Amino acid sequence: MAWTERQRAMLGAMGITLWLPPAPAASSGEADTAGAVTGKPEVRRGVTDIVRTRAAQAPAAAPDAADIATLDWDTLRARVASCRACRLCESRTQTVFGVGHPRAHCMIVGEAPGEKEDLQGEPFVGSAGQLLDRMLPAIGLTRGDAPPAQQVYIANTLKCRPPRNRNPEPDELARCSAYLIRQIELVQPKLLLAMGRFAVQTLLDSSEPIGRLRGRVHRWRGLPVVVTYHPAYLLRNPADKARAWADLCLAATQLQG
Repeated sequence: MAWTERQRAMLGAMGITLWLPPAPAASSGEADTAGAVTGKPEVRRGVTDIVRTRAAQAPAAAPDAADIATLDWDTLRARVASCRACRLCESRTQTVFGVGHPRAHCMIVGEAPGEKEDLQGEPFVGSAGQLLDRMLPAIGLTRGDAPPAQQVYIANTLKCRPPRNRNPEPDELARCSAYLIRQIELVQPKLLLAMGRFAVQTLLDSSEPIGRLRGRVHRWRGLPVVVTYHPAYLLRNPADKARAWADLCLAATQLQG
């Protein structure tokens, strides 16, 4: 039966809840039509766009070392700039390739770019780079314009900055190693100067601390390697600058030999 407004008010005053039958459910066809009107296609398109974006940003396969070994300087630089072989590609501002004389007698290998390197696209800038600039002339080297016997070439083991300057992951170092190897092959230096723990681990495949590896000449594919502390470490631990000076003197002796 149908209730009038006055009857509903009286029942409510008596505390009696009026029960009304539910409205009939829409048919499946009506529901589908309603869904189409309320924007389900737009939702599906939005999800598709997200999936496509994530797929475009996802890391690609590891670089082909055999292919990279055939690249010249320009092609290698372009390949590094477009590299998406690990997750570091998602947070970098730009890659940090390397600077210096392309046939330098001394090649310096650092660790990973920091914040300023990521912004400027050049290795060893900021306070650590300034310290390196003061260290090199003491043994007759520079990263300014000079003949290959005096101007160094500088490259990092990683070409992208790890988020918040965290330590590089082993997989990141492994996926980036082919680029560094090709840089060494193109430069053909007489000496590799490894600065920092991760540079040492990459070149010597050793987990020994720098303190145990420094003071003697190692070999990487026949090239002499001198191990020393990273300038950023020396800024935090100035007491080890004397040991770093001894390492530089060892490097100079090797270059003169």
